[in-house]
Amino acid sequence: MSRISKEDRRLQIEHEAAGDHLFANRLRVYPKTVHGRVRQVKWAILIVCLGIYYLLPWLRWNRGPGHPTQAVLLDISHERFYFFNMELWPQDIWLLAGLLILGAVTLFLVTSLFGRLWCGYTCPQTVWTDLFMWVERWVEGDRNERMQRDAQPLNADTIWKKVLKHTIWMGIAFWTGGAWIMYYVDAPTVTLQFWTLSASTQVYFFTGLFTATTYLLAGWAREQVCTYMCPWPRFQSAMLDDQSFTVTYQAWRGEPRTRGKARSGGDCIDCGACVTACPTGIDIRDGIQLECINCGLCIDACNHVMNRTKRDPWLITWDTEARQNAKKAGRSEPIRIFRPRTIIYLSVLVIAMAGMTTALLTRSTLGLSVQRDRAPVFVPLASGELRNGYTLKIANKTQTESSFDLTVDGLPGAGLVVAEGDPKPEPVLHLPSNADEVDSFRVLVTGRPVSLVNGSQPIEFILRDTATGRQTVYRSTFMGPQGYGK
Repeated sequence: MSRISKEDRRLQIEHEAAGDHLFANRLRVYPKTVHGRVRQVKWAILIVCLGIYYLLPWLRWNRGPGHPTQAVLLDISHERFYFFNMELWPQDIWLLAGLLILGAVTLFLVTSLFGRLWCGYTCPQTVWTDLFMWVERWVEGDRNERMQRDAQPLNADTIWKKVLKHTIWMGIAFWTGGAWIMYYVDAPTVTLQFWTLSASTQVYFFTGLFTATTYLLAGWAREQVCTYMCPWPRFQSAMLDDQSFTVTYQAWRGEPRTRGKARSGGDCIDCGACVTACPTGIDIRDGIQLECINCGLCIDACNHVMNRTKRDPWLITWDTEARQNAKKAGRSEPIRIFRPRTIIYLSVLVIAMAGMTTALLTRSTLGLSVQRDRAPVFVPLASGELRNGYTLKIANKTQTESSFDLTVDGLPGAGLVVAEGDPKPEPVLHLPSNADEVDSFRVLVTGRPVSLVNGSQPIEFILRDTATGRQTVYRSTFMGPQGYGK
């Protein structure tokens, strides 16, 4: 039986002791209020983001009679997405894929340049959590006061402040859920229906759902969403390199740490201000960590201490690893914005933007789909001709009624007629179309196919707008019996 060394036994004991904490309760984070440039920028971005989110559904846009007047509206019931002067149909869903690609590549580029800038400033979880924490500080006080109150037994003062805080939280969450619904239903209409109890069940359900999720994620989960639920911090390292700007503690300047106003060591006085200001509760002096969202509030906290102790500010700053290594060695390092990964991201972004712009500008306002009848596949006529039935759907994406001419190419002498309409086939079929609608027609095509290969012959339906000349083509087949015409 092999003997266990003292070092192995010590490590085993430490591991077993640490195992008691693997499932420990969450250590609540009590961020301290900070003031400074970073905090001012975060407030400005928060106000802009929330202002756009809450007010955008109320912005009106005139599209003419019979059309919604909301500037941004995802009208699911009528299968339309309105974005100011743009109207997208379900057939344009591929544009959503292009938009998602643009967003992803933009996020990759920004992360490779400036770290988790999205996470620290514009992520919805960050914005609403920031707002909820501001309410908490306004009602219950700053860090020390909140910690003392939570450590003491419940009393009347604590209870009424907790009730007030959670009431305000629920109000913000409720307005957040209601505003989300307004992007799918006309804002003034759904607001009136909601309070008169005449809205649909779906409106009340999803308002409640988004109210609950906002309240739980921003009020209770907070930093746990960023640390455990969000996948982004786990693969953001693939976007970073030694030239990426991140929130950085300048250890070469701050170490060794000294207490008070002594100047014998580095500039860091180990006051812990950066830790108490962090919304995720980490120590930035330990280096880049998964929990860090790059908000920069520790910079404001540290600058305040540096000013009070008459030291140079920006001990914690935004910088690159390469520049920090160079400063530690006493030399300078240039900022390299353009490097292989950023050039690749930027190139992909430019190509994607060009493709999306071209697709939007050249997007057809006319759509045609054709479905051939399956039973009967064909009908022989007394004249010796064959007849096939088709269902045509014309998508008129304009705001005006149109008239179209339908012809068939590939079938000599083809005649077309609308089923249950004029019985006499014509080479050109005149079809009306309503504005901003999909019109369906069942069309019968008669003719003498030249050659049927395996019982079919390719043909083309050509639809032409009589007013503008725009046209679209749909390829289909004309069916008949084997050996026809031989």
